[in-house]
Amino acid sequence: MCDSTKFFFVCLLTRFLLHFTCEEIKAKPGDDVTLQCQGPREGAIELLEWSKPDLGSQDYVFYFRDARSYEKYQHPLFRGRVELRDPQMKEGDMSVILKNVHINDSGTYECYFGNAGSGPQLLSNIILTVRDSGDGAGDTEDGGKKDGHVGLIVGLSVVGVLVLVVVGLVALMIFRKHRGQNLDQLEPSDTDAAATDV
Repeated sequence: MCDSTKFFFVCLLTRFLLHFTCEEIKAKPGDDVTLQCQGPREGAIELLEWSKPDLGSQDYVFYFRDARSYEKYQHPLFRGRVELRDPQMKEGDMSVILKNVHINDSGTYECYFGNAGSGPQLLSNIILTVRDSGDGAGDTEDGGKKDGHVGLIVGLSVVGVLVLVVVGLVALMIFRKHRGQNLDQLEPSDTDAAATDV
């Protein structure tokens, strides 16, 4: 199989993995929540963007570039409330802690990573739901009950199907390649045909 086909399947599989695996976090007002994001374990992290698409502005939840965070690029709702879980981002940990959540913080959060020569790439989606304590949200002591089971099950199911499809396609291409080589070996050459005619 050619390299461009392999690259295409790897990119397709990665895109589906990122799209279908999202975590859901439930919290109550006043909780601190961790928005998880795992990037490459090796190399320098040159760009980290946490965004919330429904903000309706170009501002970020958290913005990090060239070894420092920039509060001036943060949306006013998030200034002074967001920090890296690990300021050194060891092992590619780009998770942030959102402090003192409000009901207005509910929504989807996206983590983007960028490195030299590449634009920002989406690494994770997190759905945060903040509700008053009377409706059962925020039942754990670490800042919210995590209900990512549905997303995880869907994500793993999709991954399983994609892996089977990719393996099947690779097996089919290998089979066709070997079948073509075997047919070439079985066909008599022109010199063999001439020798049998004599």
